[in-house]
Amino acid sequence: MTAVLFTCAGQRVDIVRAFRDAGATAIAADANRLAPALYHADRFELVPRVDDPGYVPALRELVERHAVKLVVPLTDLDHLTLARARDQLGALVLLPSEEIVERLGDKYLAHQLLEDRGLPSPSTWLPTEVPREVRFPVLVKARHGFGSRHIYRAENATELEFFLHYTPVDSIVQAFCLGEEFSIDVFCDWDGRCLNAIPRTMIESKGGESIKGMTIKDWSLIEFGRRVAEALELVGPANIQCFREADGTHYVTDINPRFGGGFPLPTAAGSRYPELAIALARGERPDPQLGEFREGVVMTRFFSHVALTADGDGTLVPFDDVAEPTEA
Repeated sequence: MTAVLFTCAGQRVDIVRAFRDAGATAIAADANRLAPALYHADRFELVPRVDDPGYVPALRELVERHAVKLVVPLTDLDHLTLARARDQLGALVLLPSEEIVERLGDKYLAHQLLEDRGLPSPSTWLPTEVPREVRFPVLVKARHGFGSRHIYRAENATELEFFLHYTPVDSIVQAFCLGEEFSIDVFCDWDGRCLNAIPRTMIESKGGESIKGMTIKDWSLIEFGRRVAEALELVGPANIQCFREADGTHYVTDINPRFGGGFPLPTAAGSRYPELAIALARGERPDPQLGEFREGVVMTRFFSHVALTADGDGTLVPFDDVAEPTEA
């Protein structure tokens, strides 16, 4: 079986289990021994924090020990680190180029990147560059970050000034989109070909993650997702967030080059993204399958848990119905 290393495994039990179901041997790594996804993998390892100089060497050692073919980051925390270290790891890394990863991780640079590639993006300014005649409302957004933290809606110039002083992080100002919001889960091969694009509605989100949504076979969104993915030469999974305005124009507001929080929905709809990732790791070149998914699938997410107890040497192990993994 193909060994896949999941970094910053955290709570992404859904992804780890989906890859195991697809036939992969799942190796999960995290700095926190209470990360639930560790206990749903075939093997797991505690590693240093991403900002520790020992992080990349620890991953490289895991790649060598388990003959890992593919490295899949599960959060944004180590994207740039992995993109820069891909030649040191000894395995394929499911991420776009370092340049794309760096620019997508900075909302101002991402806006410029979209414009450079001819893709529509809401007007976006640095705080010192907001025009006097700007149309309100506008959004004050963290320039770096994830999970919808530090986002504020300003209805007028007074509120804008207040929020720019109030926010504790470096921020940008962005035009407010009035249309309907959608997410498009795409998956691309090593050449940046979009293999599929699955749009979904945003029924409800919490903490920046979709918790309720429905797949829709909207061909304008499917084609828009393909266009964005290929223009940016994305590799592997990405979640494209966009708005459709009244005139039918689509505007990209965010792109996360990883499996999104709504991963269970396209998976249930037949995306086969884990299978595609494994195929890429094996050197295969799958054909694009745009539009091949089930529409009308509704997702509603919920919290779950892993119950752990300490064994004789203090190692935490599951004691409920979860199959017990072995520590690497």
